[in-house]
Amino acid sequence: MESLGINLIAIQILIAWVLDLILGDPYWFPHPVRGIGRLIASTERLLRFTRVHERVAGAALACFVVGIVYFAVAQIVDAIAVYGQFADIAAGSVIIYFALSARCLTNEADKITALLEADNILRARKELSYIVGRDTAEMDREEISRACIECLAENMVDGIISPLFYAFIGGAPFAMAYKAVNTLDSMVGYKNEKYLRLGWASARLDDAANFAPARIARAIIAVASFICGFGFYNSIRISIRDGQKHPSPNSGISEAAFAGALQIRLGGPCSYDGKISDKPFIGDQIEALSVDKIKNAARLVRASSFVAIAFGFGALILIGRF
Repeated sequence: MESLGINLIAIQILIAWVLDLILGDPYWFPHPVRGIGRLIASTERLLRFTRVHERVAGAALACFVVGIVYFAVAQIVDAIAVYGQFADIAAGSVIIYFALSARCLTNEADKITALLEADNILRARKELSYIVGRDTAEMDREEISRACIECLAENMVDGIISPLFYAFIGGAPFAMAYKAVNTLDSMVGYKNEKYLRLGWASARLDDAANFAPARIARAIIAVASFICGFGFYNSIRISIRDGQKHPSPNSGISEAAFAGALQIRLGGPCSYDGKISDKPFIGDQIEALSVDKIKNAARLVRASSFVAIAFGFGALILIGRF
């Protein structure tokens, strides 16, 4: 591992990326993120039982889960590496593959697209409810399209750019540690009565982990929009103008970049658990939201995945590590 350095990691990343494009996330296969989820849930129960101060417990939860995941993956990779380079490459590739979700993300969008084209609004709402946190029961076609595109834009950073970013820095252990951070935020990083204090550390850690990747995403999405024949300059312009309007310090950048590239308006009021959240609008409504815009957003995700891997290898070449 040490003799090949980053070259071995680069090979692992490339294989993992190809595996994700081909296989996605098979529902029948036990995914490591589910194990991370069970670890988070059991640790949360233990911390609540001990009645530790919630903010202290929240910091302990975040540090413990991320630390355990990093240590476990590092030990697994090192244990397998003793069987030779091929075993080392295989282990790292599979673990990094589990950290990526480009194929899964676009597959979900494709399902909703097909249902809308078949005019099956009820089923489209149901499928959408599996991938977004907002209420979907009363959504019309335009609202479904908006929510689906926002999901693609936001989760592209979580599921493609950030895992690749950390994989290039530190291989499989870093990539899976990032997934632990992301899973913590998705499970406990809510601003409600139950998690406001316990989840604060997980939410802040996720913001910090995604800070650099979200800003790199601005360039990646712009280049991808150029490749797809969408609005290259408008993607950059809107991402700069509206990127900080979102309540999240990171999510708004990719959403604004998508909105500019597709010449649509995202954001606006939406419902969570029956309560209206009055989010600001992002982008200009030059063109109407439609099924075709979901298709274009999915194309943009796929193109961004290619650009992200090219950026990563380009960076390695520039610093003389490939």
